[in-house]
Amino acid sequence: MDSKVLSTGIPFTTLPENYIRPESERPRLSEIADCENVPIIDLSCDDRAQIIEQLADACSRYGFFQVINHGVSAEAIEKMLHVANEFFQLPVEEKMKLYSDDPSKTMRLSTSFNVKKEKVHNWRDYLRLHCHPLEQYMPEWPSNPPEFKDTVSNYCVEVRQLGHRLEEAIGESLGLEKDYIRNTLGEQGQHMAVNYYPPCPEPELTYGLPAHTDPNALTILLQDSHVAGLQVLKDGKWVAVKPHPGAFVVNIGDQLQALSNGKYRSVWHRATVNVGKARMSIASFLCPSDDALISPARALTDEGSAAIYRSFTYAEYYKKFWSRNLDQEHCLEVFKN
Repeated sequence: MDSKVLSTGIPFTTLPENYIRPESERPRLSEIADCENVPIIDLSCDDRAQIIEQLADACSRYGFFQVINHGVSAEAIEKMLHVANEFFQLPVEEKMKLYSDDPSKTMRLSTSFNVKKEKVHNWRDYLRLHCHPLEQYMPEWPSNPPEFKDTVSNYCVEVRQLGHRLEEAIGESLGLEKDYIRNTLGEQGQHMAVNYYPPCPEPELTYGLPAHTDPNALTILLQDSHVAGLQVLKDGKWVAVKPHPGAFVVNIGDQLQALSNGKYRSVWHRATVNVGKARMSIASFLCPSDDALISPARALTDEGSAAIYRSFTYAEYYKKFWSRNLDQEHCLEVFKN
């Protein structure tokens, strides 16, 4: 390929060889059923106990859930999706000014996952942004489209507020003080991945992203409302999570699995692609501060349950995560007692 990115505006008629997965690793799209009974939690419900109970069930049985009436305005969501699409429709020469394959950069356009290490690439381009504190990171964000910085910063603030509310409720669902998780995670960082999956000529041979868990604490995903592609591992089978109108998909990350002593699961998930339409997804990640010490909450190990994981800092975990391939064994395995 002449370009380092897929989003050139020129459609592909065949799948380049370095995107083709070995036969044993392909998505088997014809075998994928829809996920039944996806937990959908209405955060406007007046019955707090019901919300907490639903969260406990979703986090322990599924590792993810969808939230509606979540407090993020429809206007913020609509504008975010619009400006994300505008960005990826820019001329490739304009976008390439932001390209980097260095994972340590706090703002970059890139492709696949970790192109310097991979043998087989993934069918996605993405814009990666650090988002908190805004005044530190916003100046380096794209200036084109012109409304990008204002739109994305407004969206980031609303999503961060939602994330903090969810962390409080998840803490309560574990029987912890509602501020326990936020206090443990420190002044959380916030990252965003604006994912663009172009139409793919042979979607059954590749992935947008292969199976992985998220290394952070909590992920809040805005799915394209018209094009599905998210799949999760449930009871040993891959199932598709259809977009729900007005909902975010929220998944538990590795740090909350460790903090909950394995009671809540960091869900394995992947992104597939399709032949006819591009797909957009916007993932917001709440991440512990680098020096946050992550270990199972003492209240969850006091009654004789051994701590499954040793203590580690988030910086230690994140470095290990990026040193591995995305679809290797769960990174948390390295930190088991």
